[in-house]
Amino acid sequence: MTEPNAPSAPSWRTGRVGRIAVRCLQFLLIALTVWVVGQVLSRLAFVMVPVAVAILLAALFVPGVAFLAARGVPRWLATTVVLLGGVGALGALVLFMVTSVVDGLPDLGKQLNESLRELRDWLTTFGLSPEQLDNMISQAKDWLSTNRSGLVSGVFGVLSTAGTLLVGLLLALFLMIFFVHDGARLWRGLLRPLPESSRGRMIEAGERAFRDLTSYVRTTLLVALIDAIGIGLGLWITGVPLVLPLAGLVFLGAFVPVIGAFVTGIVAVLVALVTQGPVVALIVAAVVVAVQQLEGNVLEPLLMSRAVKLHPVAVILGVAIGAELAGVVGALLAVPVMTTVRSATRPFFEDSPTEDTSPPHHPA
Repeated sequence: MTEPNAPSAPSWRTGRVGRIAVRCLQFLLIALTVWVVGQVLSRLAFVMVPVAVAILLAALFVPGVAFLAARGVPRWLATTVVLLGGVGALGALVLFMVTSVVDGLPDLGKQLNESLRELRDWLTTFGLSPEQLDNMISQAKDWLSTNRSGLVSGVFGVLSTAGTLLVGLLLALFLMIFFVHDGARLWRGLLRPLPESSRGRMIEAGERAFRDLTSYVRTTLLVALIDAIGIGLGLWITGVPLVLPLAGLVFLGAFVPVIGAFVTGIVAVLVALVTQGPVVALIVAAVVVAVQQLEGNVLEPLLMSRAVKLHPVAVILGVAIGAELAGVVGALLAVPVMTTVRSATRPFFEDSPTEDTSPPHHPA
Protein backbone atom coordinates (compact mmCIF):
# COMPACT_ATOMS: atom_id res chain seq x y z
CA MET A 1 0.00 0.00 0.00
CA THR A 2 1.49 3.32 -1.12
CA GLU A 3 1.71 6.37 1.06
CA PRO A 4 -0.87 9.06 0.22
CA ASN A 5 1.80 11.81 -0.01
CA ALA A 6 4.41 9.70 -1.79
CA PRO A 7 5.75 11.35 -4.99
CA SER A 8 4.46 9.81 -8.17
CA ALA A 9 6.88 8.16 -10.56
CA PRO A 10 8.01 10.55 -13.31
CA SER A 11 6.42 9.90 -16.66
CA TRP A 12 8.45 9.63 -19.84
CA ARG A 13 7.47 13.19 -20.77
CA THR A 14 8.72 14.80 -17.56
CA GLY A 15 12.08 13.03 -17.35
CA ARG A 16 15.22 14.43 -18.95
CA VAL A 17 15.23 11.89 -21.78
CA GLY A 18 11.52 12.51 -22.35
CA ARG A 19 12.04 16.26 -22.65
CA ILE A 20 14.87 15.71 -25.13
CA ALA A 21 12.62 13.36 -27.13
CA VAL A 22 9.82 15.95 -27.24
CA ARG A 23 12.24 18.63 -28.43
CA CYS A 24 13.59 16.29 -31.11
CA LEU A 25 10.08 15.55 -32.32
CA GLN A 26 9.31 19.26 -32.45
CA PHE A 27 12.51 19.90 -34.39
CA LEU A 28 11.71 17.11 -36.85
CA LEU A 29 8.22 18.53 -37.35
CA ILE A 30 9.65 21.98 -38.07
CA ALA A 31 12.26 20.50 -40.44
CA LEU A 32 9.57 18.51 -42.26
CA THR A 33 7.42 21.63 -42.61
CA VAL A 34 10.34 23.64 -43.97
CA TRP A 35 11.17 20.84 -46.43
CA VAL A 36 7.58 20.62 -47.68
CA VAL A 37 7.40 24.41 -48.11
CA GLY A 38 10.72 24.36 -49.96
CA GLN A 39 9.52 21.63 -52.31
CA VAL A 40 6.33 23.57 -53.07
CA LEU A 41 8.22 26.79 -53.66
CA SER A 42 10.74 25.08 -55.93
CA ARG A 43 7.89 23.73 -58.06
CA LEU A 44 6.46 27.25 -58.26
CA ALA A 45 9.80 28.98 -58.87
CA PHE A 46 8.58 30.61 -62.08
CA VAL A 47 6.00 32.49 -59.99
CA MET A 48 7.84 32.85 -56.67
CA VAL A 49 10.95 34.51 -58.11
CA PRO A 50 8.96 37.41 -59.67
CA VAL A 51 6.95 37.67 -56.44
CA ALA A 52 10.17 37.99 -54.41
CA VAL A 53 11.58 40.58 -56.83
CA ALA A 54 8.30 42.52 -56.70
CA ILE A 55 8.36 42.57 -52.89
CA LEU A 56 11.96 43.81 -52.85
CA LEU A 57 11.18 46.59 -55.34
CA ALA A 58 8.02 47.49 -53.43
CA ALA A 59 10.08 47.79 -50.25
CA LEU A 60 12.26 50.29 -52.10
CA PHE A 61 9.40 52.44 -53.45
CA VAL A 62 6.75 52.33 -50.69
CA PRO A 63 8.46 54.97 -48.47
CA GLY A 64 8.34 57.47 -51.34
CA VAL A 65 4.64 56.81 -51.92
CA ALA A 66 3.90 57.14 -48.20
CA PHE A 67 5.85 60.43 -48.10
CA LEU A 68 3.81 61.96 -50.93
CA ALA A 69 0.50 60.56 -49.66
CA ALA A 70 1.11 62.06 -46.21
CA ARG A 71 1.38 65.48 -47.86
CA GLY A 72 -1.98 65.33 -49.55
CA VAL A 73 -1.07 63.74 -52.89
CA PRO A 74 -3.67 61.14 -53.96
CA ARG A 75 -2.24 57.67 -53.49
CA TRP A 76 -2.76 56.62 -57.11
CA LEU A 77 -0.88 59.73 -58.29
CA ALA A 78 1.88 59.23 -55.73
CA THR A 79 2.22 55.59 -56.82
CA THR A 80 2.42 56.61 -60.50
CA VAL A 81 5.02 59.32 -59.90
CA VAL A 82 7.23 57.19 -57.65
CA LEU A 83 7.06 54.10 -59.86
CA LEU A 84 7.78 55.95 -63.10
CA GLY A 85 10.62 57.93 -61.61
CA GLY A 86 12.02 55.13 -59.45
CA VAL A 87 11.85 52.37 -62.04
CA GLY A 88 13.34 54.67 -64.67
CA ALA A 89 16.24 55.78 -62.44
CA LEU A 90 16.90 52.30 -61.07
CA GLY A 91 16.67 50.72 -64.51
CA ALA A 92 19.05 53.28 -66.00
CA LEU A 93 21.53 52.75 -63.16
CA VAL A 94 21.48 48.95 -63.41
CA LEU A 95 21.63 49.10 -67.23
CA PHE A 96 24.66 51.38 -67.08
CA MET A 97 26.44 49.13 -64.60
CA VAL A 98 25.63 45.93 -66.48
CA THR A 99 26.61 47.33 -69.88
CA SER A 100 29.88 48.70 -68.48
CA VAL A 101 30.71 45.25 -67.10
CA VAL A 102 29.69 43.45 -70.29
CA ASP A 103 31.61 45.87 -72.53
CA GLY A 104 34.71 45.50 -70.40
CA LEU A 105 34.57 41.72 -69.97
CA PRO A 106 36.98 40.90 -72.87
CA ASP A 107 39.64 43.30 -71.60
CA LEU A 108 38.92 42.28 -68.03
CA GLY A 109 39.41 38.62 -68.91
CA LYS A 110 42.76 39.40 -70.54
CA GLN A 111 43.86 41.40 -67.52
CA LEU A 112 42.87 38.58 -65.18
CA ASN A 113 44.88 36.06 -67.20
CA GLU A 114 47.86 38.39 -67.00
CA SER A 115 47.26 38.74 -63.26
CA LEU A 116 47.30 34.98 -62.80
CA ARG A 117 50.57 34.69 -64.70
CA GLU A 118 52.12 37.49 -62.66
CA LEU A 119 50.87 35.88 -59.45
CA ARG A 120 52.30 32.51 -60.49
CA ASP A 121 55.72 34.05 -61.19
CA TRP A 122 55.61 35.83 -57.82
CA LEU A 123 54.68 32.65 -55.94
CA THR A 124 57.61 30.75 -57.47
CA THR A 125 59.90 32.92 -55.34
CA PHE A 126 58.51 31.12 -52.26
CA GLY A 127 59.75 27.70 -53.40
CA LEU A 128 56.70 26.48 -55.33
CA SER A 129 57.51 24.92 -58.67
CA PRO A 130 55.76 26.15 -61.83
CA GLU A 131 54.29 22.65 -62.33
CA GLN A 132 52.65 22.73 -58.90
CA LEU A 133 51.21 26.18 -59.53
CA ASP A 134 49.93 25.17 -62.98
CA ASN A 135 48.30 22.13 -61.42
CA MET A 136 46.64 24.29 -58.72
CA ILE A 137 45.40 26.80 -61.32
CA SER A 138 44.04 24.04 -63.53
CA GLN A 139 42.25 22.46 -60.58
CA ALA A 140 40.72 25.83 -59.68
CA LYS A 141 39.57 26.34 -63.27
CA ASP A 142 38.09 22.84 -63.37
CA TRP A 143 36.23 23.50 -60.11
CA LEU A 144 34.85 26.78 -61.44
CA SER A 145 33.76 25.24 -64.73
CA THR A 146 32.16 22.32 -62.90
CA ASN A 147 30.28 24.45 -60.38
CA ARG A 148 29.42 27.29 -62.76
CA SER A 149 26.56 25.32 -64.24
CA GLY A 150 25.30 24.52 -60.76
CA LEU A 151 25.44 28.17 -59.71
CA VAL A 152 23.67 29.39 -62.81
CA SER A 153 21.14 26.58 -62.71
CA GLY A 154 18.59 26.05 -59.98
CA VAL A 155 15.86 28.64 -59.85
CA PHE A 156 17.69 30.78 -62.41
CA GLY A 157 17.29 27.93 -64.88
CA VAL A 158 13.55 28.52 -64.82
CA LEU A 159 14.17 31.97 -66.25
CA SER A 160 16.91 30.88 -68.66
CA THR A 161 15.25 31.70 -71.96
CA ALA A 162 14.53 35.22 -73.15
CA GLY A 163 10.79 34.58 -73.31
CA THR A 164 10.46 33.31 -69.75
CA LEU A 165 12.75 36.06 -68.51
CA LEU A 166 10.56 38.69 -70.15
CA VAL A 167 7.38 37.12 -68.75
CA GLY A 168 8.92 36.95 -65.28
CA LEU A 169 9.99 40.60 -65.50
CA LEU A 170 6.53 41.72 -66.61
CA LEU A 171 4.92 39.67 -63.82
CA ALA A 172 7.26 41.24 -61.25
CA LEU A 173 6.45 44.75 -62.48
CA PHE A 174 2.71 44.02 -62.50
CA LEU A 175 2.78 42.65 -58.95
CA MET A 176 5.00 45.49 -57.76
CA ILE A 177 2.38 48.07 -58.81
CA PHE A 178 -0.26 46.45 -56.61
CA PHE A 179 2.16 45.84 -53.74
CA VAL A 180 3.19 49.50 -53.72
CA HIS A 181 -0.33 50.89 -54.11
CA ASP A 182 -2.30 48.52 -51.90
CA GLY A 183 0.11 46.16 -50.18
CA ALA A 184 -1.21 46.64 -46.65
CA ARG A 185 -4.80 45.86 -47.65
CA LEU A 186 -3.65 42.80 -49.60
CA TRP A 187 -1.81 41.50 -46.52
CA ARG A 188 -4.85 42.01 -44.30
CA GLY A 189 -7.07 40.28 -46.82
CA LEU A 190 -4.67 37.34 -47.00
CA LEU A 191 -4.91 36.92 -43.22
CA ARG A 192 -8.68 37.23 -43.04
CA PRO A 193 -9.28 33.43 -42.75
CA LEU A 194 -7.20 33.32 -39.54
CA PRO A 195 -8.87 33.53 -36.13
CA GLU A 196 -9.35 37.07 -34.91
CA SER A 197 -7.29 36.38 -31.80
CA SER A 198 -4.12 35.73 -33.83
CA ARG A 199 -4.88 37.94 -36.82
CA GLY A 200 -3.65 41.11 -35.12
CA ARG A 201 -0.27 39.64 -34.23
CA MET A 202 0.22 38.34 -37.78
CA ILE A 203 -0.68 41.72 -39.28
CA GLU A 204 1.77 43.43 -36.95
CA ALA A 205 4.48 40.85 -37.74
CA GLY A 206 4.03 41.38 -41.49
CA GLU A 207 4.20 45.15 -41.18
CA ARG A 208 7.31 44.92 -39.02
CA ALA A 209 8.97 42.51 -41.43
CA PHE A 210 8.20 44.74 -44.42
CA ARG A 211 9.53 47.79 -42.57
CA ASP A 212 12.80 46.01 -41.80
CA LEU A 213 12.99 44.70 -45.36
CA THR A 214 12.64 48.30 -46.58
CA SER A 215 15.57 49.28 -44.40
CA TYR A 216 17.62 46.37 -45.76
CA VAL A 217 16.89 47.13 -49.44
CA ARG A 218 17.57 50.86 -49.05
CA THR A 219 20.81 50.21 -47.18
CA THR A 220 22.00 47.59 -49.67
CA LEU A 221 21.42 49.91 -52.63
CA LEU A 222 23.21 52.82 -50.96
CA VAL A 223 26.08 50.61 -49.83
CA ALA A 224 26.47 49.20 -53.36
CA LEU A 225 26.62 52.73 -54.79
CA ILE A 226 29.12 53.91 -52.18
CA ASP A 227 31.29 50.81 -52.68
CA ALA A 228 31.31 51.33 -56.45
CA ILE A 229 32.04 55.06 -56.20
CA GLY A 230 34.69 54.72 -53.49
CA ILE A 231 36.61 51.86 -55.09
CA GLY A 232 36.14 53.39 -58.55
CA LEU A 233 37.68 56.67 -57.36
CA GLY A 234 40.58 54.74 -55.86
CA LEU A 235 41.17 52.91 -59.14
CA TRP A 236 40.93 56.15 -61.14
CA ILE A 237 43.35 58.04 -58.88
CA THR A 238 45.93 55.24 -58.98
CA GLY A 239 45.68 54.99 -62.78
CA VAL A 240 44.28 51.45 -62.94
CA PRO A 241 42.51 50.79 -66.26
CA LEU A 242 38.98 49.42 -66.70
CA VAL A 243 37.62 51.71 -63.97
CA LEU A 244 33.98 51.58 -65.11
CA PRO A 245 33.79 47.78 -65.57
CA LEU A 246 35.48 47.19 -62.22
CA ALA A 247 33.22 49.73 -60.46
CA GLY A 248 30.19 48.14 -62.08
CA LEU A 249 31.39 44.72 -60.98
CA VAL A 250 31.75 46.00 -57.40
CA PHE A 251 28.23 47.49 -57.55
CA LEU A 252 26.69 44.22 -58.71
CA GLY A 253 28.74 42.15 -56.28
CA ALA A 254 27.66 44.26 -53.32
CA PHE A 255 24.15 42.82 -53.58
CA VAL A 256 25.59 39.51 -52.34
CA PRO A 257 26.57 40.53 -48.78
CA VAL A 258 30.13 39.97 -47.51
CA ILE A 259 31.13 37.47 -50.21
CA GLY A 260 30.34 39.64 -53.25
CA ALA A 261 32.30 42.66 -52.05
CA PHE A 262 35.26 40.47 -51.10
CA VAL A 263 35.43 38.69 -54.48
CA THR A 264 35.03 41.84 -56.59
CA GLY A 265 37.64 43.57 -54.45
CA ILE A 266 40.10 40.75 -55.19
CA VAL A 267 39.45 41.20 -58.92
CA ALA A 268 40.25 44.92 -58.67
CA VAL A 269 43.47 44.19 -56.75
CA LEU A 270 44.56 41.59 -59.32
CA VAL A 271 44.00 44.00 -62.20
CA ALA A 272 45.96 46.68 -60.34
CA LEU A 273 48.77 44.18 -59.68
CA VAL A 274 49.26 43.25 -63.31
CA THR A 275 48.85 46.73 -64.76
CA GLN A 276 50.50 48.99 -62.18
CA GLY A 277 52.65 46.73 -60.04
CA PRO A 278 52.61 45.53 -56.43
CA VAL A 279 52.77 49.00 -54.83
CA VAL A 280 49.61 50.21 -56.56
CA ALA A 281 47.97 46.84 -55.88
CA LEU A 282 48.64 47.32 -52.17
CA ILE A 283 47.15 50.82 -52.35
CA VAL A 284 44.05 49.47 -54.10
CA ALA A 285 43.78 46.71 -51.50
CA ALA A 286 43.95 49.35 -48.77
CA VAL A 287 41.22 51.35 -50.53
CA VAL A 288 39.01 48.25 -50.81
CA VAL A 289 39.51 47.42 -47.13
CA ALA A 290 38.87 51.03 -46.08
CA VAL A 291 35.65 51.25 -48.11
CA GLN A 292 34.39 47.96 -46.74
CA GLN A 293 35.26 48.98 -43.17
CA LEU A 294 33.39 52.25 -43.72
CA GLU A 295 30.46 50.23 -45.00
CA GLY A 296 30.41 47.72 -42.16
CA ASN A 297 31.24 50.00 -39.22
CA VAL A 298 29.66 53.33 -40.17
CA LEU A 299 27.07 53.09 -42.93
CA GLU A 300 25.22 49.93 -41.94
CA PRO A 301 24.85 50.89 -38.25
CA LEU A 302 23.54 54.32 -39.28
CA LEU A 303 21.17 53.18 -42.02
CA MET A 304 20.12 49.71 -40.90
CA SER A 305 18.19 48.96 -37.74
CA ARG A 306 19.40 46.42 -35.20
CA ALA A 307 16.49 44.14 -36.09
CA VAL A 308 17.79 43.82 -39.67
CA LYS A 309 21.48 43.36 -38.93
CA LEU A 310 22.61 39.74 -39.14
CA HIS A 311 25.82 38.16 -37.93
CA PRO A 312 28.40 37.69 -40.75
CA VAL A 313 28.49 33.94 -40.08
CA ALA A 314 24.72 33.73 -40.61
CA VAL A 315 25.04 35.81 -43.78
CA ILE A 316 27.78 33.60 -45.25
CA LEU A 317 25.94 30.39 -44.40
CA GLY A 318 22.67 31.79 -45.77
CA VAL A 319 24.28 32.85 -49.05
CA ALA A 320 26.03 29.47 -49.40
CA ILE A 321 22.83 27.53 -48.74
CA GLY A 322 20.85 29.79 -51.07
CA ALA A 323 23.39 29.33 -53.86
CA GLU A 324 23.34 25.56 -53.39
CA LEU A 325 19.55 25.34 -53.42
CA ALA A 326 18.65 27.98 -56.00
CA GLY A 327 21.79 29.14 -57.78
CA VAL A 328 22.37 32.85 -58.37
CA VAL A 329 18.82 33.81 -57.39
CA GLY A 330 19.16 31.91 -54.12
CA ALA A 331 22.40 33.74 -53.28
CA LEU A 332 20.75 37.11 -53.97
CA LEU A 333 17.53 36.39 -52.06
CA ALA A 334 19.00 34.48 -49.11
CA VAL A 335 19.70 37.47 -46.87
CA PRO A 336 16.41 39.31 -47.61
CA VAL A 337 14.51 36.12 -46.78
CA MET A 338 16.48 35.65 -43.55
CA THR A 339 15.89 39.28 -42.62
CA THR A 340 12.16 39.03 -43.25
CA VAL A 341 11.72 35.77 -41.35
CA ARG A 342 13.76 37.01 -38.41
CA SER A 343 11.84 40.28 -38.16
CA ALA A 344 8.47 38.56 -38.43
CA THR A 345 9.19 35.82 -35.88
CA ARG A 346 11.41 37.67 -33.40
CA PRO A 347 8.62 38.71 -30.97
CA PHE A 348 7.33 35.12 -30.82
CA PHE A 349 10.67 33.89 -29.45
CA GLU A 350 11.57 36.75 -27.15
CA ASP A 351 10.43 37.23 -23.61
CA SER A 352 8.96 40.63 -22.87
CA PRO A 353 9.04 40.98 -19.11
CA THR A 354 7.21 43.92 -17.70
CA GLU A 355 9.43 46.66 -16.47
CA ASP A 356 9.19 47.82 -12.87
CA THR A 357 8.47 51.52 -13.11
CA SER A 358 8.00 52.01 -9.36
CA PRO A 359 10.56 54.18 -7.56
CA PRO A 360 13.46 52.32 -5.97
CA HIS A 361 13.01 51.25 -2.39
CA HIS A 362 15.56 52.55 0.04
CA PRO A 363 15.87 50.64 3.31
CA ALA A 364 15.46 52.67 6.41
